Amino acid sequence: MIKIFLAFLFSFIFSVIAMPIIIKIFSRSKATQTILGYVEEHKNKNGTLTMGGVVFILCTLALAFVFLKYSTPWFMCLLVSVFFGVLGFMDDFIKIKFKQNLGLRAYQKIIGQFGIALIFAFYVFFSTQGGQVIIPFINTKTDLGFWIIPIIVFILLATTNSVNLTDGLDGLAGKVSQIYLIFFVAIIGILSHKLYIAGETGEVLNNIKSIQILSTLFIGSITAFLLFNTNKAKIFMGDVGSLCLGGFIGSSACILGMELIIPILGFCFVFSAISVILQVLYFKKTKKRIF
Repeated sequence: MIKIFLAFLFSFIFSVIAMPIIIKIFSRSKATQTILGYVEEHKNKNGTLTMGGVVFILCTLALAFVFLKYSTPWFMCLLVSVFFGVLGFMDDFIKIKFKQNLGLRAYQKIIGQFGIALIFAFYVFFSTQGGQVIIPFINTKTDLGFWIIPIIVFILLATTNSVNLTDGLDGLAGKVSQIYLIFFVAIIGILSHKLYIAGETGEVLNNIKSIQILSTLFIGSITAFLLFNTNKAKIFMGDVGSLCLGGFIGSSACILGMELIIPILGFCFVFSAISVILQVLYFKKTKKRIF
């Protein structure tokens, strides 16, 4: 418990110190967000700094090895979040360079996301959980076999894009991700306690505790970021932040066989994705908007 508190504290302090520096650097390089013209309510946000989500990557990379002894499972989760963050950075960079709201083309983002997700899915299947998935609330597991690979790919694509779609209002994606991870840390804390009581002291318990600490580092970093992102935001997280968070949310659950917990804790992400899909389909058919 003390280690979790210290992980949060150091992550928060690191990010609070880093954010003004990031804001200053991005101000000089004019890394600002271009807002879509038809969104009347958001016009006053045009020109707000973006890519503040780099603090999530910098913080976890700086502190992960301070609080954690190296093991491949948590390191793979960190790599997945970083690689998704890099993909988001490329998308943000194109938007900034050409002063428009469209970055990477949709197929380019999907190809990048699919490649990262597929590599991670094969790693999970052959190196950690296999096809084992924990069924929430009934304390049992089911083995999906090789089918876990396409399921993990789908989950990572869904979580990264859902968090990205949720990032539409000041503080929204950050707060929702923060709340998700707080409950996630609590749940895996309960799970690790049960395993410890049952006599488990091996690699499985260590992996759970490592993911718990890594999640706490993200919580601390997000909390600090929100100080600068609450309405009216000084800086947006950008795709670098939303894809990084989505990648971690998806990979951390999959690495523990807790895929089914994502739609329960992340119901806001699910609703955001569904609402956008409905909006797009309805607009293409009627040229009108539902919301």
